[in-house]
Amino acid sequence: MNPLVPESGLFPLWVERMRLHLPTVPEALARLLLLVVVALFLLTFVLQPYLIPSESMERTLMVGDFVLVNKQIYAPASSLTRWFMPYRDVARGDVVVFHHPQHPYVVKRVVGLPGDRLRINDGRVTVNGALLDEPYAAFDPAARTPFRDGFPANLYADPNVDMTWWKQMQSLTRNGELMVPVGQYFVLGDNRNHSDDSRFWGFVARQQIVARPLVIYFSLYRPSATDLEQATDGKLKHDRPLLAKLQGYARWKRIFHVVR
Repeated sequence: MNPLVPESGLFPLWVERMRLHLPTVPEALARLLLLVVVALFLLTFVLQPYLIPSESMERTLMVGDFVLVNKQIYAPASSLTRWFMPYRDVARGDVVVFHHPQHPYVVKRVVGLPGDRLRINDGRVTVNGALLDEPYAAFDPAARTPFRDGFPANLYADPNVDMTWWKQMQSLTRNGELMVPVGQYFVLGDNRNHSDDSRFWGFVARQQIVARPLVIYFSLYRPSATDLEQATDGKLKHDRPLLAKLQGYARWKRIFHVVR
C-alpha cells in the first residue's frame, strides 16, 4: 500500500525539487539556440520546402501543396553521413525532384530505370514485357496524341516535342519499345494526360536527381484545370460563413500527408 504523502511531510520537498529543475534564462536561451541550429542544419542540408505549381502530379501532389523534400536520400553516401542519413539509389515508382534545362526544379515519378524496355499504350506503361501496376496514375479524358500515348517511329508532328529527343528516341526504339540507356531515367507525371514529361523532352540523368518529396506540410486550394472539386469549392466568397471560408482556404486533410 502506498499512502499519499501529507502536505506537512515530503510534498513541499518534492515541489522544491521540481522548482530546482526549471531552466534558468541562460539554459533556456541555450536550448533555443540549439533548436535553431538543428532547424537550420535540417533546412540547409537535409530538408527543403517547395510549392507545387501545376496539376501534372495530381492526385499525388495537388496545385497548392507545400512539400518538404529529402535532399540527402539520393546523395552519394560518405563515411561521415552514412551512419545518420539514410541513403539509397533511385527506385522505380519513386517521386523525385530533379533539375531541368527549362526549370530550376521539376517533380515527376520514375517509371523507367537504366536498361529497361518501355512501351506505352494509352498512357499505361509496360516494363520489360509486364504491365506496370500504377495505382497512383490518373487518366483524365484528353485527345489522343502519338507522343503521349506511345513512341512513334516515323512521325514528328507535335511542336511540344523536343526535336533532339525525337531523334534520340528513333535510335533507341525497336518494335515500339524504348530502351533506357545507362545512367538515365524515364519519368512521367501521375496525371498522365496532362503532364509535360519524358515523353516530350527525354530522359533524366542520374546526376540531375536531387531530392525526394517526403510530406505535405500545408495545402492551399489553388485553381487547377483538371481538378473539378478544387475549381468549384476552392473559391472564397465574402458572403460565406467564417467556417466555410476556412474550409475553402486550405485542404486541411492533406496536411502531414506522406508522399508515396
